[in-house]
Amino acid sequence: MNYIDRIIALREDNDLKQKSLAKVLRKSQQGYSNLETGRVKFTVEEIIQLCKFYNVSADYILGFTDKITELPKNK
Repeated sequence: MNYIDRIIALREDNDLKQKSLAKVLRKSQQGYSNLETGRVKFTVEEIIQLCKFYNVSADYILGFTDKITELPKNK
């Protein structure tokens, strides 16, 4: 599974629409759709935002691990 598939699966598992994630990334729905279809690449900053939004590690989103690890709590 590639990172785009992981991002799509996270969105679908959380019953979210592309429009909701577009707001998180400050994009139009079409702009977000272009990311999910691979027409445009996610930036590092966007991956970080998605990690924070879903509270999962970048290793999970990027496919380095199949284990969902929550981000550490900020002190």
